[in-house]
Amino acid sequence: MNTRYSVFVLLLVLLACNTTQDTTMVKSEIIDKDVQFVEKLIADMTLEDKVGEMTQLTIDMVSVGAPYALQEPHTFDEEKLQNVLVDLKVGSILNCGGHAYTRDHWEKIIRTIQDYAVNKKESGIPVLYGIDAIHGTNYTTGATLFPQQLGQAATWNLDLAKACGEVTAYETRASGIPWTFSPVLDIGRDARWPRLWETYGEDMHLASELGVAYIDGLQGDDMSDAHKVASCMKHFLGYSVTLRGRDRTQAWIPERQLREYFLPTFQAAMDAGSKTIMINSGEMNGIPVHANSKILVDLLRDELGFTGLAVTDWEDVGYLVSRHKVAKDFKEAIKISINAGIDMAMVPTDASFPTILAELVNEGQVPMSRIDESVKRILLVKKELGLFDTPVVDFASYTDFASAKHEAKALMTAEESIVLVKNKENFLPLNAEKNILVVGPNADRLSAMNGGWTGTWQGDNPMYDTKGKLTVLAALKAKSQGKVSFAEADQAVNAAASADVIVACLGEGPYTEKPGDLDDLNLDEDQIELIKALKETGKPIVLVMLEGRPRVIRKIVDDAEAILVGFLPGDEGGKAIANVLYGDVNPSGKLPVTYPRFSNDIVTYDHKGTDKIDRKFGTDAFNPQWEFGYGLSYTQFSYSNLLVSPTSNGMHVSVTVTNDGAIKGKEVVQVYVQDLVATITPSAKRLRAFDKIELAPGSSRSLSFMISKEDLSFVGVDNKWVFEPGEFKVECGGLYKNLTL
Repeated sequence: MNTRYSVFVLLLVLLACNTTQDTTMVKSEIIDKDVQFVEKLIADMTLEDKVGEMTQLTIDMVSVGAPYALQEPHTFDEEKLQNVLVDLKVGSILNCGGHAYTRDHWEKIIRTIQDYAVNKKESGIPVLYGIDAIHGTNYTTGATLFPQQLGQAATWNLDLAKACGEVTAYETRASGIPWTFSPVLDIGRDARWPRLWETYGEDMHLASELGVAYIDGLQGDDMSDAHKVASCMKHFLGYSVTLRGRDRTQAWIPERQLREYFLPTFQAAMDAGSKTIMINSGEMNGIPVHANSKILVDLLRDELGFTGLAVTDWEDVGYLVSRHKVAKDFKEAIKISINAGIDMAMVPTDASFPTILAELVNEGQVPMSRIDESVKRILLVKKELGLFDTPVVDFASYTDFASAKHEAKALMTAEESIVLVKNKENFLPLNAEKNILVVGPNADRLSAMNGGWTGTWQGDNPMYDTKGKLTVLAALKAKSQGKVSFAEADQAVNAAASADVIVACLGEGPYTEKPGDLDDLNLDEDQIELIKALKETGKPIVLVMLEGRPRVIRKIVDDAEAILVGFLPGDEGGKAIANVLYGDVNPSGKLPVTYPRFSNDIVTYDHKGTDKIDRKFGTDAFNPQWEFGYGLSYTQFSYSNLLVSPTSNGMHVSVTVTNDGAIKGKEVVQVYVQDLVATITPSAKRLRAFDKIELAPGSSRSLSFMISKEDLSFVGVDNKWVFEPGEFKVECGGLYKNLTL
């Protein structure tokens, strides 16, 4: 048996060690049979079969019309289907041709493609279809749309993250698609970055826990289950922290920081069994990741032990020529990337890839062993997904698609994602009889709550809004017993005269990737001026920030009685915000990122001591608008009895939490630890454990956390994880204890 696949078998057996021995043996036998099936298949494949499997083209390449300009309504081009799927033997198709399709249309697409692959291609190998289903099945009309990842992170609720994965998997498979390019496991440590909202925030522990829960929801225990899909970790590695905070620009990341901040989320996802991984489009330290075997082989394969499929991002092989300038032509770029460790190339519109790759093999520039290695990984994913047995699902069986129970999960996630960051003198919740004036650019558009990857790539076409979903304005009108009116900016001051409260929906419009780059993190000046003018009316203002990254609002924070932050809460965001504003839901979201006070003061919560030094050499420089983990409630929680004691492998932490208020509420209990002295400058604190609990008025609950020495370790001077004995400071709910280990 191939050595790498022997390791794969062993890893999956170890992951199942907490199950019964019989179950473990059954899983091992299944894996062995899958590997044997794939190896036998490869033995009968031609070189053309193999390079075809390593090719991924967009659906544009088999459709009527030129790429990026398909003829509407979308139809297939029979000649292109024959050329791509039968002659070139392309093994993977992706994308949606520009916008969301109905389930009926997806059925036609998948049936047609698999018919060509299975019945007309000599090898009969089914196609692996992939899609960016990242906050629900966002390229199928009517699907259930959850908050984006940053909004999911704001819930701090692992059960909801898993539920999002489960519903997304179900509805993606209900669209005939078995592979989603999700989750993003890049760490969102730069508020300027336009893909921040696609991450689980700035902390490695929180993001790792959420990522594992989401992947569990997507894949489950058996990926061949017709309700599950293959996950895809992205983007490996170091994509999210560029020098300029702009998408796909260069990054400088020393190895120690790379291991401490960027690897943990991916390692956790690999340990959880994620099957595929997408590679970072950018460059680190002057080397494009797609050309870096140190990252793609030495680190990913040999050290981390990943045995799954590595796919490129959009057109990144070609970009080695046009952007990075490390290859003289496409042929050299293919040679570099495949030899560096790429398994499948998202070409996506250059059908010459398989032909050129075959030439490189015949010329001896790419070894056949490298080809066979990649093809095994690709085919094993197809086998584990059950595509050889069921290339097309029974579309009629998915009766829960866009069901009320799926909607309920999305609504609950949206509700728990809303973060109350200001509530002066308990101004909220609102009296339902108050007359409300709603203003602001995000008051009456769903796209402001969904962001990119919604119907279209940029999510900015209202034609693909989910029918029947409520904007903030519509949701307030549906719940209010008073008058709810809307005014454009130029009419807002006059309209305020008849209102009791002004609800201003501010923030950003939809965007993602390069189009989302910005020049200024400050909120747009016209929105600032609107609030300043409304403040002069004397009417109380509630700010509702709908945004994919924390736009700086320092100038208007004091002008508002209350402020809600919604990091793209999805289709149910309007209902969720109205429920929070009127008190039907007690807010429980906590910030998954540090919210900056100034645009040039982007500092994370786990900063170093020197980051605190101000211009006068005091220690007040870390002064964000709101810190990571912050969020208010309509009730009050108190903490007591913080106890910290040593164990044989770390420490035991316990604390009691009490709801001192008059209403039921959910609280995120957060445990932070600071290494007081270390050979590498220690962080101010690091999140090491958390739990979300619900307490009735007057009730208490004691919680316990085990924090191991591995949890307390860091990457040392030799770039290896190390635990150093010494004194540690533990913080939970404003209480502190020191412990020497």
